[in-house]
Amino acid sequence: MFKNLASDALGLSDIGAVISPQDYGKVDADDYILHEENEKIYFLIKSKMDEYCFTNLALIHVDGTSAVSKKRTLRRFSYYRSPISHVTLETAGSLDRDVEIKFTVGDRHYSIDVAKTFINELKDLYKALVKIALIQHENAAYHAYAQTSLSTAASSICRSTSASTADEQFKAINQYVFNWLKVTHESYVRKDFGEVFEKFINN
Repeated sequence: MFKNLASDALGLSDIGAVISPQDYGKVDADDYILHEENEKIYFLIKSKMDEYCFTNLALIHVDGTSAVSKKRTLRRFSYYRSPISHVTLETAGSLDRDVEIKFTVGDRHYSIDVAKTFINELKDLYKALVKIALIQHENAAYHAYAQTSLSTAASSICRSTSASTADEQFKAINQYVFNWLKVTHESYVRKDFGEVFEKFINN
């Protein structure tokens, strides 16, 4: 207990380790994975207080208050609702004990210290997060272009529609727009990034 308290006081407990896949079943985060929805862990960082679990669907943060408390707060950030951005990796100097990966998910910024022995694993995570951020940025732009295109088309139809056919045309257009938006949403709002993690997570 006193050793854990000393680690808290010195800030040493915040330095995380990358957990091997064979040990995923031993961490707290595994209890909150949506296995029924084919959710899978691809990368996991664990410190004495926190767990940062990257799945194909979300970042799950098991947030501890201290190294000696069992109280935990669970935060889940689904990628389709909380885009990733501002990904950086700070490597270690000769006297440093840790490396640092930083990123923003949704409106929350994370800066995670990891023991520098895991630098190769962190490089893989960095590349995966950068790729996810790029895909999300491009999809958001395409989604916006599609919305603008639809608005332009709808305005043109409204200007050329006579009063006698307006009601009939409105019903047809409304159904078309509903179907179109559904397909557009499914095309440009990506939920599952398992393929990205499988491509870049090699260590």
